[in-house]
Amino acid sequence: MSQTLSITFTMFLILTACAAPTSALTPTPQPSPQPTAITETPDPKLTPIPSPTLFTFPTAESGQPLPAGAYDPGTYVISDIWVDPINGDDTRAGFPQDQAVRTLAEAWNRIPQGAPLNETGYRINLLPGTYTPEYTPNYWESRYGSAQFPIIIQPAGSNGTVTLPSVNIYDVRYLYIFGINFQSENDVFHCEKCDHILLRDVTIAGALLGSTQEAVKFNQSQNIFIENSTISGGWDNAVDFVAVQYGHVLDSEIFGSGDWCMYAKGGSAYLRVEGNEFHSCGTGGFTAGQGTGFQFMVAPWLQYEAYDVKVVNNIFHDLEGAAFGVNGGYNILIAYNTAYRVGRRSHVIEVAFGGRSCDGQPGDEGRERCDEYAAQGGWGNSLIPDGNNYVRIPNHNVFIYNNLIFNPDGYQSQWQHFFIPGPAPVSGGVPAPVTADNNLVIKGNVIWNGPAGHPLGVDDTTGCAAENPTCNPTQILSENAINTVKPELIAPDSGDYHLLNRLNVTPAVIPPFVWEIGTVPQGNLDNSVPTDRDGHPRTNSDNAPGAYLERWLVWLSLLFG
Repeated sequence: MSQTLSITFTMFLILTACAAPTSALTPTPQPSPQPTAITETPDPKLTPIPSPTLFTFPTAESGQPLPAGAYDPGTYVISDIWVDPINGDDTRAGFPQDQAVRTLAEAWNRIPQGAPLNETGYRINLLPGTYTPEYTPNYWESRYGSAQFPIIIQPAGSNGTVTLPSVNIYDVRYLYIFGINFQSENDVFHCEKCDHILLRDVTIAGALLGSTQEAVKFNQSQNIFIENSTISGGWDNAVDFVAVQYGHVLDSEIFGSGDWCMYAKGGSAYLRVEGNEFHSCGTGGFTAGQGTGFQFMVAPWLQYEAYDVKVVNNIFHDLEGAAFGVNGGYNILIAYNTAYRVGRRSHVIEVAFGGRSCDGQPGDEGRERCDEYAAQGGWGNSLIPDGNNYVRIPNHNVFIYNNLIFNPDGYQSQWQHFFIPGPAPVSGGVPAPVTADNNLVIKGNVIWNGPAGHPLGVDDTTGCAAENPTCNPTQILSENAINTVKPELIAPDSGDYHLLNRLNVTPAVIPPFVWEIGTVPQGNLDNSVPTDRDGHPRTNSDNAPGAYLERWLVWLSLLFG
């Protein structure tokens, strides 16, 4: 695992600046003075809830269009609770605004715990300010919203005017958070056993050097949606999905961590990662799969590290390791992404094994699940980990199509283009042979990285050896443009990764997946990528590798010949 020292000091200064609170926020609120006399305000626990309002989800703030495929909450019923950290009072009703409570903790406590909401949802409106931990719940637990009666937390004013400390959420359903900043030197946003969580237009900032392991972590959760957000920090990852099924990460900036910027592992499945920007991380940008403690997985997703993950139309840049990878994945699509200045440590793309161990020591709580999961057909063991006896998790059906990777002159991967290991030992119930390249297809990619003779990284001792019918050195060289077509980008050092020149490379047609696992719900077999990162349609006559089309070049050629 990479060390935090591998991140440059310059990037750390940038991250620190990004994480600093804005001067527009009001001063940190101080605790309410103790009342000197008994008031006649009703006990807040007996205060009736405000009248529910039928509400249709609004459009995004001006200038912040929702990404294509954004989560649509539809029509719902909610009651408002107002929080004013300066002038509020926790003995008040909480509505209307001039009867605001003082703390978010009190507003959260007004939501019934441990029972499904069946009359109204709740919208907590936070007046501007930096809310310190004494103003927020210590543990956000067991609130059960629904599609009809969700729980919403948002600023009372514009996005970014409210900053919250770290949050630890457990067993919460249908929670939508809009426009909030979260900031902490510890783990910032953690959600376990959650369902239908929407983070939209949020900023979540942890520390790169310090106690932040992950800025965002979801584990054993389903229907997780992150949109139009900025997430940074963590000596490990900025975003960590463990055993997360269903959801997406769209149009977000994810950066500034010591390991991968983001991974989805531990049996994560049915995820779309599209339109994002990954940068300034150590091991790499995004990987489907990695390594997981067996007991932290969720049935029936007990074999592969990741299932049905589609990574398309993203930008990857300034990454010490690979732009993207797959470590123990099934039906993984990585297509139409653009990468710039990546792989200096070793390689630009990796397709390797996932890892699986039974973490901890005999007698530790939950460790018995390792044997239980193995009996259900899961891949793993219950051995005490020694760093070598973990189970290698193979890949099956990994498609890497039509990506653009451009390392400018003077910047290259240290050793090779690809890292694809050869077969691994059989263990943990994994059927033989244990390979990283079973139906691995690498086609239509444009890679400019190092000198003309820069090693592929595949030969008869690795994966994609000559006998592999779908992925071998001859096929890789013939069906990809590797150091034969030099891309030019408009202004990559200023954040514009559009193509400046015509590549004259026809993208490969991506076939659909097949699904051959009867014990796991089938994923989306369709691998079409109908638009580019700007939303322009990809057609047979108008298409190009990478996240962006060459549309403006086509228009110029029509105008000027």
